Amino acid sequence: MRPRFSRRFTTTLGTWPLPLRRAGRKMRHRRNIIFLKDIAGLAFTAFGGPQAHLAMMFRLLVHKRRYLTAAELLELQALCALLPGPTSTQTVTAIGFRLGGPNLAYLALLVWCLPAVSIMTLAGLLLSHFDTAFTGRLVQFVQPVAVGFVAFSAYRIAEQVVHTKTAVALLVAAALLAYFFQYPGVLPVLLLLGGAITTFRYRRHAIVPDKKPIRVEWANGALWLGVFVLAATLGHYTHWLPVRLFENFYRNGSLVFGGGQVLAPLLFAEFVEYKHYLTGPEFLSGLGFVQAIPGPNFSIASYIGVLAMRHQGEGAGGQLLGAAAGAAGIFLPGTFLIFFVIRFWDSLRQYRVVKASLEGVKAVSAGLVCAAALLLYHPLPDRLLPLPGAWAHAHGVQLPLNPLLVGATFLLLLWERVPSVAIVGAALLAGALVK
Repeated sequence: MRPRFSRRFTTTLGTWPLPLRRAGRKMRHRRNIIFLKDIAGLAFTAFGGPQAHLAMMFRLLVHKRRYLTAAELLELQALCALLPGPTSTQTVTAIGFRLGGPNLAYLALLVWCLPAVSIMTLAGLLLSHFDTAFTGRLVQFVQPVAVGFVAFSAYRIAEQVVHTKTAVALLVAAALLAYFFQYPGVLPVLLLLGGAITTFRYRRHAIVPDKKPIRVEWANGALWLGVFVLAATLGHYTHWLPVRLFENFYRNGSLVFGGGQVLAPLLFAEFVEYKHYLTGPEFLSGLGFVQAIPGPNFSIASYIGVLAMRHQGEGAGGQLLGAAAGAAGIFLPGTFLIFFVIRFWDSLRQYRVVKASLEGVKAVSAGLVCAAALLLYHPLPDRLLPLPGAWAHAHGVQLPLNPLLVGATFLLLLWERVPSVAIVGAALLAGALVK
């Protein structure tokens, strides 16, 4: 007599009933939806550039949601900083890949980029009617609040990943060097040096007995190179501007290290001084605006794409196509590269030498965040807050407003009762009301 088999699945952990498998899929689906909502929240509230983005990721994704640990987030961020492309965007993509594979990673990339790209596209379309003075007034208090986020991130990160005298020394040295030497190549060099210094401490780490073999999947690396060559070839032989825009931005996104502050002069030289797709004042207006909106600074590519297509006789549809070509060109190469590296990174980090080097990389990363808090504070305009009362008015007693806002943001985050969205929203509302 043939035995009966119930509807069960055999896994490496044993046999699990079908209802449990379905429940597991539902839980993963629900977690992925929550993760994408969290990324959307960051996309609309993460002002201030990569270090401020890291601060908000740390608070929401690590401290609140616990998708990963602080050390894992720093490790991913440092890995992305060693690759060309937008660091914050690659970090979001890598977290999505860790949680749900390529599909969730691509969705996270889209959710993270779409708000900033849409805003910059609209800015390009409405450039002649855009009130830049109101925009500057709207975000006047968001800037010191963003510094408060970065300062709090520096405190939390140092608290969790710096445990040895060597790590403290690397943190201080990295902060000083990043503060005094603000050059594009400093960031990856400091990360590599920090990792090299602690590599010699590898004997303090336990040997992993059964290491997984390192398997390099070349598909995404080949995809990055193939698109690079194809775009360059098409850009050389075609005169259709959207294709040439895609090639221009893909090339820049493949070669630039150091984030949006490094990308800006390259784009200015190519699209303003050489190709004359837009004027210098138009470029500077877009550069100032992208600093004032949340999300990745690389979204300025969509703004340039809109303005480059305005004289092509294709109307608003052609300008939207230019924005899409610019955004795709600037974000895709970094995405392909992080997909290529992240697949064998977990196998590589099993080795004691790599584990030891990560101690230095994390300490240097914490130092870079400390330096970023100071560097972001310096450009803030001086604002004074008059004290109420006749005596204070008669003697002209005023308090510096920016340190108060930075300190208040830090304390609110330390209190852990006020969400980041509420803090940024209050700063935007105050900027709209105060002239």
